[in-house]
Order: sequence, then structure tokens, then C-alpha cells
Amino acid sequence: MEKEFCQSCGMPLTAEHYSKNVDGSVNTEYCAYCFKDGNFSENVTMDEMIEHCLQYIDEFNQDSETKFSKEEARAQMKQFFPTLKRWKA
Repeated sequence: MEKEFCQSCGMPLTAEHYSKNVDGSVNTEYCAYCFKDGNFSENVTMDEMIEHCLQYIDEFNQDSETKFSKEEARAQMKQFFPTLKRWKA
């Protein structure tokens, strides 16, 4: 089974992290942190989202076999985020 990721922040998605649409239905494309009641929680640029996500690098590294420095994580996100629905040109 292919892993699902939030199409805004790139967080791996599980049912507990799904967001809600304006009508209350489940939205499986975005996490509950990025998308609430049919709207994005914050009006940010892709670079601002990357900087926001870097705040959680220690938590990510704790749960991951691969450990990233902030600079390595930033470089990875700058490559990955343009593939996400919210940031595609």
C-alpha cells in the first residue's frame, strides 16, 4: 500500500490526521493541521511552510531511521514540496 502524505505539509497521513471539508466530510488529501472546515489553516508560501515544518525536525528524527540536519531537511523539502498538490505550479 502506498503511503499517503498531506498535500500541504508532507506529513504522513493516517485516518486520525485527516482533515474535514466544509460539509463535515473527511478530506483524505490534507492533514487536520493544514486544512480545517474546507479551508487552509494558514495562508503561507511554500517556503514559509518548509520553515514551519523544520520546527519539528527533532520529532521527525526521533521516529526515523534517517537523521537529518535542518539544512538537509530543508533541501529535501524544497525538492519534495513542489510535488504536493498545494504547491504544484
